[in-house]
Amino acid sequence: MTNSYESPFCTRYASKEMQFIFSADKKFTTWRKLWVALARAEMKLGLNVTQEQVDELEANIDNIDYAAAAEREKLVRHDVMSHVYAYGLVCPKAAGIIHLGATSCYVGDNTDVIIMRDALKVVKRKLVKVIDQLAKFADKYKAMPCLAYTHLQPAQLTTVGKRATLWCNELLMDLEDLDFRLANLKLLGSKGTTGTQASFMELFHGDTDKVKELEKMIAEEMGFDAVVPVSGQTYSRKMDYQVCSVLAGIAQSAMKFSNDIRILQSFKEIEEPFEKNQIGSSAMAYKRNPMRSERIAALSNFVISGVLNPAITASTQWFERTLDDSANKRLSVSESFLATDGILELYMNITSGLVVYPKVIHARLMSELPFMATENIMMDAVKEGGDRQVLHEKIRQHSMAAGKRVKEEGAENDLLDRIAADPEFHTTKEKLLAIMKPENFTGCAESQTEEFLKSCVQPVLDANREALGMTADINV
Repeated sequence: MTNSYESPFCTRYASKEMQFIFSADKKFTTWRKLWVALARAEMKLGLNVTQEQVDELEANIDNIDYAAAAEREKLVRHDVMSHVYAYGLVCPKAAGIIHLGATSCYVGDNTDVIIMRDALKVVKRKLVKVIDQLAKFADKYKAMPCLAYTHLQPAQLTTVGKRATLWCNELLMDLEDLDFRLANLKLLGSKGTTGTQASFMELFHGDTDKVKELEKMIAEEMGFDAVVPVSGQTYSRKMDYQVCSVLAGIAQSAMKFSNDIRILQSFKEIEEPFEKNQIGSSAMAYKRNPMRSERIAALSNFVISGVLNPAITASTQWFERTLDDSANKRLSVSESFLATDGILELYMNITSGLVVYPKVIHARLMSELPFMATENIMMDAVKEGGDRQVLHEKIRQHSMAAGKRVKEEGAENDLLDRIAADPEFHTTKEKLLAIMKPENFTGCAESQTEEFLKSCVQPVLDANREALGMTADINV
């Protein structure tokens, strides 16, 4: 333990891969790559920048003296100029052309876009892996009947696998949003102090074609096919909101899943993985608490509520820029990604080892099935000459009586005995029991699951095979 604050995202929740993306090394080496791209483009477009200077900058991208930068920032109170200074110390030949024509947002904003792009790619891989694992689970249990609920009250039957398609489908919706946002991310480019590119127009003596080509060359070197068409000094902060909204969508889907698992674990039907030496409670040694699902819910709450930060920031920017976005976005964007990463690590872990208890599921649905079979029973009785309206009232009365017996006396459901004993139904207990086959009451659940997996999920998995070998690594 240390005597200063440590983020739980680093010690408990986020993966090392995601932590690196938001690390100082990633940020400041990307700044330097952008300075190299700027210098290279300026050289090729005829400015007084030499290949020797570009080579020197490129050779020292990872040679960062953080102490020198920090000491300089204490003096000048400007992070970008402090790192320009530190870069110049190790690149004396190129020191005079670093950041030529640029404003701070050239490195700051472009780096933020690059980091969001790289982080979205990590999120995408993990999202695809969860979809794959849910699909396998859905296929395995596509025909296993279970109770379905509306209002958290037993309604009709579905199958364990069909329910899993509901979780999976929401993740497919999130993946579609993520792919759209990833495909439409654009660099800020080299827009200058107020977005007019005036400094670059000065450097290139009013040659707008070279100013445009400069941006194009920088974007291509950084792996983008476009820059934003217009801006102030910064890219529109709506971009941060749009990206964080994708993360909030994933959090919504994950929380829905985790809540369902927590309820199912309470029913003793399905449980999240529980390790051999895991302790469920410090007081109650017998407990198997769904701590992974609870943590998904907690982190999802954080991500969903956190999307307000970039929304408010985007709406309160003044004219071409203010600086009240900076401190907020350092926290809101990075922590939304770190939390989402933690959510997906947990989601991968849970779906890799869900435990299903078929006998409990069967016993639970059989206790409710007589109520759900009453419409079929009534139709069969009508075929035998009964009056539909009379039979409906009879079933209502018998159902209320049987339900009262279950709730008030803790007795078994005797609805079938009551119906068999009623001459209006012209049936026997044996005939009624023959109707009580759960698979007769699941509708199209199995075929819906098969069609969904074939038509909706498999094309996604085929297109993202590189993600399917991932494994989750949760810390606690």
